[in-house]
Amino acid sequence: MSRSASSAAAPCTRRFAMLLLAGALAGVLPGCTAPGSAPKNSRLPTYAPQHLLKTDLNRVAEAHQQHIFASLRRLAVKLYKRNPREWRKSGADSLETAVSRIFDQQHHWRFEALGNRRDLEALRVALHPEFRGDRVQALIVGLGSMVQTAFGDREEFYMLDALAGQHLYNAARNVEIAAWKLSVARDERGELLLLSNQAGDVGNPGANLSFEREFGRIIGSLDTLADVVEEQTERAVTRVVQNLATAVFLPVH
Repeated sequence: MSRSASSAAAPCTRRFAMLLLAGALAGVLPGCTAPGSAPKNSRLPTYAPQHLLKTDLNRVAEAHQQHIFASLRRLAVKLYKRNPREWRKSGADSLETAVSRIFDQQHHWRFEALGNRRDLEALRVALHPEFRGDRVQALIVGLGSMVQTAFGDREEFYMLDALAGQHLYNAARNVEIAAWKLSVARDERGELLLLSNQAGDVGNPGANLSFEREFGRIIGSLDTLADVVEEQTERAVTRVVQNLATAVFLPVH
């Protein structure tokens, strides 16, 4: 075979090898359906064959996703502790059961109590003064499903899975807006819809003032990953500046 023919055949050989590799791993890769619950905070062993089809960006995305959902779970626990009436509204027999329903069960982020709403629709329900259901569940389901939508509804990422930096950036802004609304939204009697951080808690040694910290972790993870994706894909992210008092939720798909 001539040198030119050999050179021309090389790309085809590499492509063929990749196809063989993909076929060999087909039996160990998960399907491409939307996750039924929150991503689990677990790592593949270093020898797992799935690593052969993962880029560094894939692994970074999975790590940030797991950190975000760990923060969301802690946030749910903290909100239920400050607002115990909420988990009782859902019919759960304990705080732990209410949290497990959100993060451990297969539900595709659709709950009958929320009219099967998810994403931004669930967030709007959670912050509506007339809603009489479990507001903590509605808020966390709204945030969790919104973040999952921004991640393309994937739990694991492989070479051909593309992330949109704009969606991740928008999700970070939506978390900011939700956190602000949570701190000011009140019912018809002028009472806060949900107790979280309050100015009046300062100086109270029994108060839990870590809500803002968890929101900050989620926002930071989304922003960092958006920056990484923007740099890797060379697709510019459009930054927006909104007044939180009049801010609207941004699309994440």
